[in-house]
Amino acid sequence: MQYTILCVGKIKERFYSEAIAEYRKRLSRYAKTSIIEVADEKTPDRASLLEEEQIRKKEGDRILAKLKDSMYVVALDIRGKEYDSESFAKHISDCMLQGKSHVVFVIGGSLGLHSSVLERADERLSFSHFTFPHQLMRVILLEQIYRANRILNHEPYHK
Repeated sequence: MQYTILCVGKIKERFYSEAIAEYRKRLSRYAKTSIIEVADEKTPDRASLLEEEQIRKKEGDRILAKLKDSMYVVALDIRGKEYDSESFAKHISDCMLQGKSHVVFVIGGSLGLHSSVLERADERLSFSHFTFPHQLMRVILLEQIYRANRILNHEPYHK
C-alpha cells in the first residue's frame, strides 16, 4: 500500500514537522508514505466571497495537476464520512482488497477545498465537525493511518 498526503501550504512550525516525521517513520514499516505540498495563496484580510472562491480554484488546480487516474483520492471534508479507528482500519483493508494500492488523502488550505477537487475525489472523509488547522490535520491524519495499520496487523494500540 502507498499513501500520499497531498496538501496545500508548507509546515511552518517545527513541532508539527517533528510530529509528522515521527509518524512517517513509524508508518514506514507498513507502507510507503509521501507528502506532496502545493503552494497556497495569500488570503487578504476581509476577502470577498469571490476572492475566496478564486483562491480555492487556484489551489484546487494545483492539487488536480498532481493527481493521476490510478490514484484513489480521499478528500478531507467536514461534510465527509466519519469513522472510528477500527472502522477506518477496516476501510483501509477494504481498499487494499479492492486493488486500490495508492490512496491519496487531500488536505485543503485555510479556505478548504475547491468543488472541482471534491468532485474528483472518490470519497470524502471527515475527522470531526470541528475545524482544525490544516497543518495539525496532517499530524492527525498520519496518526490515524498509523493506528489503522497497527490494528490491521493485530498489534496493540492505545484505545
